[in-house]
Amino acid sequence: MKLTCFIRYQIDPFQKDAFKTYAENWGRIIPRCGGHLVGYFLPYEGTNDVAWGLIAFDSLAAYEAYRARLRTDPEARENFEMAQSRKLILREERNFVEIVDGTFGIPPG
Repeated sequence: MKLTCFIRYQIDPFQKDAFKTYAENWGRIIPRCGGHLVGYFLPYEGTNDVAWGLIAFDSLAAYEAYRARLRTDPEARENFEMAQSRKLILREERNFVEIVDGTFGIPPG
């Protein structure tokens, strides 16, 4: 994967469990729609209202195709609507980053 969409969520800290369900739902949806889900991450210690989602793609064109599939996927639409109706996400930022060769997936040792 060449690009990773790095999503920073500001969440309602009182709805962390609902955001966890939202993130778990993406575990089924994202791969089906063409993204490589690296993972979702919830706040554990420290700041209690920031969560992260990382999704990798081969190119920006692959990302655009994925977004088009998301718009027509019934479960994706339902997940978006659930988050909006419950106001789980207060703010969302997306950045695209690339891996620096020789720095990712290196085993300890």
